[in-house]
Amino acid sequence: MRQFLIILFITCSAYSQSEYPQDYFRKPLDIPIILAGTFAELRPSHFHGGLDIKTQGKEGLRVYTAAPGYISRIKVSHYGYGKAIYITHPNGYTTVYGHLQKFSDRLEKYIKTCQYDKESFEVEVFPNSEELIVEADEVIAFSGNTGGSGGPHLHFEIRDNQERPMNPMLFGITAKDTTTPSVLGVFAYPKDENALINGKNERVPLRLIPQNNGDFIVEKVTALGNIGFGVSTHDRLDGAPNKNGVSNIQTFYNGNKSLEIDFKRFSFDESKHIKRLIDYEYYKTKKTRIQKLFVEPNNPLSLYKDAYDKGYIMVEDSTSSVYKIRILDFNQNEAWITIPIEGKNDILTKPKKEDLSNKTLIYSDKPTTLNSGNITVNFYANTVYDDVHVDYKVSSDTLYLHEDTIPLQKNYYINYDLSNYKSEHLDKVYIAHLYGYYKKPYYVNTKRKGNTLSAGTKTFGTYALAMDTEPPTIQPINFQDKKWLSKYRYLKLKIDDELSGISKYRATVNGKWILMEYDYKTNTLVHDFNDNVVKDTKNELKIIVTDNVGNSSTFEATFFRK
Repeated sequence: MRQFLIILFITCSAYSQSEYPQDYFRKPLDIPIILAGTFAELRPSHFHGGLDIKTQGKEGLRVYTAAPGYISRIKVSHYGYGKAIYITHPNGYTTVYGHLQKFSDRLEKYIKTCQYDKESFEVEVFPNSEELIVEADEVIAFSGNTGGSGGPHLHFEIRDNQERPMNPMLFGITAKDTTTPSVLGVFAYPKDENALINGKNERVPLRLIPQNNGDFIVEKVTALGNIGFGVSTHDRLDGAPNKNGVSNIQTFYNGNKSLEIDFKRFSFDESKHIKRLIDYEYYKTKKTRIQKLFVEPNNPLSLYKDAYDKGYIMVEDSTSSVYKIRILDFNQNEAWITIPIEGKNDILTKPKKEDLSNKTLIYSDKPTTLNSGNITVNFYANTVYDDVHVDYKVSSDTLYLHEDTIPLQKNYYINYDLSNYKSEHLDKVYIAHLYGYYKKPYYVNTKRKGNTLSAGTKTFGTYALAMDTEPPTIQPINFQDKKWLSKYRYLKLKIDDELSGISKYRATVNGKWILMEYDYKTNTLVHDFNDNVVKDTKNELKIIVTDNVGNSSTFEATFFRK
């Protein structure tokens, strides 16, 4: 009996989290799946954690449970996934549904009770396993565009029992794709100062020659020493023009596998290290992502497999060799790139040596502190991936700290000592990132302790003190003072703050808090009269909006309802 139980446990465990059941999860919408975004797609600061399913350019489509289970989390936020539902299933997986317009009636009542109890639009709750049980094919919500969404769609995820997102296509939730991945460019990189590529010791773009079968050959490369390669690629699925991510990249050197990058699962903790996968400097200057096909130091990504010699190859003098890159989408459409290499000790064309005499060194493995005037900058260990030399200068209250071309693992901290800063509006001062051609100030989350202002950031650039003495603006959209609103479903206002931005708001009717949903993309506040909290005929509306440095505005109006 004991042996039978052990075998049964092993079998169930293997099925639940090692294999990918093909008939367990259904698609969350009842329309054909056309994707705006694929799993692990490269985003500016992370890997995409699910599928972005198009909703025919509109909101309000029924969203179904992918399988039975219980709702283990509901989160409502201004940013991120907006309105989101998390369902835990008996087989150990969790499905996630994001950017929702609204929840089903049962869930809408549940979450609004929480919002009114906490007097907050933004809430996060974790129901127990018996509180919100859901059945197969149950409508739990309606698709929308809430949070950080750039257009109507459903964000859908499947996570394992360690909360790691996995490609939902592994479970049979697929989209039609008959198109071979596109190849935009191929590049060669020297591993160290002794390596040569076409006579150079720097990143070298290689000439792609398209073949009739859709593959590519690269013009012969001369090289010597340890080198690596990078590729710029994307995929297109049927029915949509979006440039999506690929599913797998493999490399081979003289027929032997050198490296594989498999985009089927990752952890959220490692997602930020996308900056180590891509050539960050090239992305920031050329707006194109090169995926490096070698593993540099301090790269913790779990996407790599079979990384022989970290994906680098050793090219010896007077040899002929072939390096190949295989790029696949999930449907196994593939593109091959063949790179012939001649081992040759070319005369090094030396690039102009960078003058480091005016640069400041930041260490990767230990803290670095920069002090000048009233500004202190603190880098903790492991903030940068490598020891780097950066441009650093302080002029008055402006900090010039290189350009955003070096990837960072975590925040560094900028501190301003305001002890000698004379201003009657000192409490309205904040740290700003001066961005763009005109160096427009953008608010950086600023904390104040005594006479010190501090802000953390993951971006090099120019920072300065800025001041905001202007209160937010509040304007009614669909009503005016002393108007009858009996036939209105919604109460709508627009709020805005041009400098430090909106921090919080509070709305009351006849002194009682009312729920108003805030959409930062349209700067709107909306109250739904179907909440049934406004029951009087004469109603006194009061809205207080506060910006990030504490300036407040108050809007008051009277409206009537029968």
